Amino acid sequence: MPLLNYKKTLLCLLIMVACLNYNIAKAQSEAKPRIVITADPELDDNNSLIRLILYSTDLQIEGLIYASSQFHWSGDGKGTKWHVPGREYDRFGMNQCPCESWRWAKGEKFIHEIINAYAKAYPNLKVHNKDYPTPEYLKSKIRYGNIEFDGDFSKDTEGSNLIKSLILDNKPGQLYITVWGGASTIARALKSIQDQYEFTTDWTNIKAKIARKVVLLPSGDQDDTIAKYIKSDWPEIETRQFRDAPNYGYGAQLRAKELNKPLLTPAWMQENVTSRGALGSLYRVWGDGKQMVKGDMVDYFGLSGYTSEELKKMGYFVWMPPQEKGSWLGEGDNATFMNMLGNGLRAYEKGNYGGWGGRTRTLPEGPNIFAAETTAEQMAAQMGNSNSQSNNDAVAFPEFFPAAQNSFAARMKWAVTPKFMDANHEPTVKIQGNLKVMANTGQKIKLNGFVSDPDGDKVSVRWWQIPAGSYQNKVEINNVESLQAEILVPKDAKAGQTIHIILEANDNGSPMLTSYQRVIIMVR
Repeated sequence: MPLLNYKKTLLCLLIMVACLNYNIAKAQSEAKPRIVITADPELDDNNSLIRLILYSTDLQIEGLIYASSQFHWSGDGKGTKWHVPGREYDRFGMNQCPCESWRWAKGEKFIHEIINAYAKAYPNLKVHNKDYPTPEYLKSKIRYGNIEFDGDFSKDTEGSNLIKSLILDNKPGQLYITVWGGASTIARALKSIQDQYEFTTDWTNIKAKIARKVVLLPSGDQDDTIAKYIKSDWPEIETRQFRDAPNYGYGAQLRAKELNKPLLTPAWMQENVTSRGALGSLYRVWGDGKQMVKGDMVDYFGLSGYTSEELKKMGYFVWMPPQEKGSWLGEGDNATFMNMLGNGLRAYEKGNYGGWGGRTRTLPEGPNIFAAETTAEQMAAQMGNSNSQSNNDAVAFPEFFPAAQNSFAARMKWAVTPKFMDANHEPTVKIQGNLKVMANTGQKIKLNGFVSDPDGDKVSVRWWQIPAGSYQNKVEINNVESLQAEILVPKDAKAGQTIHIILEANDNGSPMLTSYQRVIIMVR
């Protein structure tokens, strides 16, 4: 065999092995959380769904359900008029309702359109990760829920029936149900279960099962059904409201940290998102010329070149200053699912573990809190380059936005890249041994890590403490940039407290991609 052909054959074999090892590693990673998406046709719901679909490798998607909210509802098509005091249509002096529908396009199919775009990208995506579900599977999970009127859960729908069947099935693991719009479809599923079983001998067991199984992940309470029905009649159901999340919402660029600003610009969005094939063409940015519903006087986001005052004179109800054409618009529902991803942080296991979607904390301000609080100074203290961390002060929650954005950009590139070798892929990181370690106060624990990269990139590592454990002060970590680290369990730690340590791996590919593994130290 000529030397040139031999080298080509060897290169092809090495690429095949890399692809095989990468996909085996992904397949052997953490169990996939079962998740249901309920969403109304808001701009940021559209964008969040595009991101979520690119991570369908990491999730067991059980439902993609159209929902209503106070911001979007379809009406019943029979001329019935609807009005709930204090809703969006009562603000800004609009006085538009009672009305037959509110900001809902005739034949609304944004979920269908995203899955159709996914189908076009699927041949490329599956080259980069074999765990991508088929378009046919995802299409089979689409349903319309209680979309006619906001807050109305008086009747069963295809969407509520699907959620009911998932809640009652006997598959292992918890069922995570997101609430990107209103929760009326979920409320209907629970009400149907209540109506069917409340006065039977099975009721106690069914309620206990649902309390163990169901986790609600809401973006607030957009039709009051959580407060008025779910929390009152189903108080045992866990509801996770995330705080300290990266700012994925509308106008993130208005208050972005210097670290994050470059990832929200028109240039970045064009290069990494909107130019990336069918999915990119559906992704909404400022000034893209699109509108959710023709004549929607709340949706001026597709316009460019106008000031707030000019938009107001045109009849628009301006609640946020217009931004530069092509820049970030928003993915406000990301916090509900970003902790479900299989990046090694295991953030879905408990709400306070924390990850790319933030973390849950009990706060005096109320239950519907979404904010990113870590300052640049805190970040520098948390992520410094010193060889050890001193045991003083509380640990700051890390800034995850750059890692999340880089990962999103990489997967958008997968969607338009037919060869594995022409895109970047996450490194693999493992901590050897048990990921729950028992230790005494004052004890030194040695942790050994292992990293590899499917593209052959150089990988750097870093050990750090995430403030998820019940021991809140910093612990001393020696050799933080080595695969072999040493943790000193503080002498003031109490029996039963936990310390969470992360091994982070970053490749030097473009964009730089990050993976993690978490180990939990339990003090005895």
